[in-house]
Amino acid sequence: MSECPLLFNKSLEDLRRIGAMGGRAYARNCRARRQAAPPLNPIPVPALSLPVETTAQAIATLDARFPWLKGAERRTGAFRQTA
Repeated sequence: MSECPLLFNKSLEDLRRIGAMGGRAYARNCRARRQAAPPLNPIPVPALSLPVETTAQAIATLDARFPWLKGAERRTGAFRQTA
């Protein structure tokens, strides 16, 4: 492997300058990328108004489909848990 004298034998000021040039180049490239990119304008999506089923309607539907479970949503005294 060949030697890379790029960062050897440099003063602290030289190393700081090399680092600053990299930071400036990065910022310049970011600005150029932002200018080249098209502006982001989100397309408005219309809100959908879906019919909402109420709890009573859901219970009535379940009672119609499963008659053996009719009234299962009500708690009775026999099944209450005591703390």
